[in-house]
Amino acid sequence: MDRLRDVPQTSGPTDRVRVLEAITDVELRHLEPEESLRVLLGRVRDLFEVDTATILLYDADTERLTVRAAVGVEEEIRHGVTVNLGAGFSGRVAATRLPVVLDRVDATTVVSPFLWRKGLKALLGVPILARDELIGVLHIGSLSARRFTEADTRLLVLVADRIALAIQAERSGAERAATTALQRSLLPGRFPAVPGLRFAARYVPGAATGLGGDWYDVFELRDGRVGIVIGDVAGHGLAAAVVMGRLRSALRAYALEYDAPGEVLAKLHGKVSHFEKRSLATVTYGIIDVPRLRITLSSAGHPPPVLALPGRESALVPLPPDIPVGLGLRGARRDTVVDLVPGAVLAFYTDGLVERRDRAIDPALTRLAAAVTPDDPAAVCAQVMDALLDNAPGRDDIALLVAQVTAD
Repeated sequence: MDRLRDVPQTSGPTDRVRVLEAITDVELRHLEPEESLRVLLGRVRDLFEVDTATILLYDADTERLTVRAAVGVEEEIRHGVTVNLGAGFSGRVAATRLPVVLDRVDATTVVSPFLWRKGLKALLGVPILARDELIGVLHIGSLSARRFTEADTRLLVLVADRIALAIQAERSGAERAATTALQRSLLPGRFPAVPGLRFAARYVPGAATGLGGDWYDVFELRDGRVGIVIGDVAGHGLAAAVVMGRLRSALRAYALEYDAPGEVLAKLHGKVSHFEKRSLATVTYGIIDVPRLRITLSSAGHPPPVLALPGRESALVPLPPDIPVGLGLRGARRDTVVDLVPGAVLAFYTDGLVERRDRAIDPALTRLAAAVTPDDPAAVCAQVMDALLDNAPGRDDIALLVAQVTAD
């Protein structure tokens, strides 16, 4: 720690590099995230010769800052101090995304009572930004009267930039792990053993976006019929996966109460529109009646499945798309009955399979239809992926679900 006091507090390029290397050196990479931030703040406190240093992280959903790490005012961590966007000193830094210097610290200027109870005389705060995204706020405080300079501000901004990179890296790793665990827990590990039906599926995360809100589901209903679902929540990452999990659970619950797919999607739409106004999803839900060799389908803005019948050319099911779930509008939900025969195959998919930014979708749909044949579902999955995916990794995640009506 003593070596930090020897670092000159000037704004020259060489000195700034030395300061940043001293604060965020490679040793911190071997620490746990919480300990790393605490050690880093200790170095910041020594460098600026102040008494407190604090990092608050911003939650865009709640528009609130929460103390994540602190030295000199550790009580803020134990008490779970939060600050609304725009409120007090830290809230002002976050709202304006500009540095703020405070030379009077009391109940009228700061939200956290621990700051003015400690006797701080001055505070300097800067936003923690990653490109245009607000990550949080970094501030330092002095118990003695002090006038923070422009050089102090510039240097603290540079430190905040390094902290932003570290937090983003930590978040990305933690989010990927959490999203993967959630997605794996929600996608069917095994399909139900239903006489007369066979299933196979593929899921491929997007190269650019990672795991997200695509999902498929197959479940037995009380009367022996089988529910089959394919859906795509707008967005990516953990937030989309969490919404997907809620939609999956809600759809299953409604499926036990209502017989028609359109009714189920109408209830799901009402639930999302009321409780999750920022969420949007496309969904196709079908109910397979094996003895009667038919499936009843309803689409909430989702691409139509492909139907392959023995001795016939495969084609997209003429399934009219109603409004997506959560769009906010209200409209009738339509059911479409499709007759099946032994050996028939239905392929459900999300748009990541057929959409590319630089290509028209119609040729992809044509290739998809040609790749779906009245064969074993696992073989059909392989044929579809081979026909639709090239060597370039896809940007969006892909879900594919294939069902076959067997002769038994």
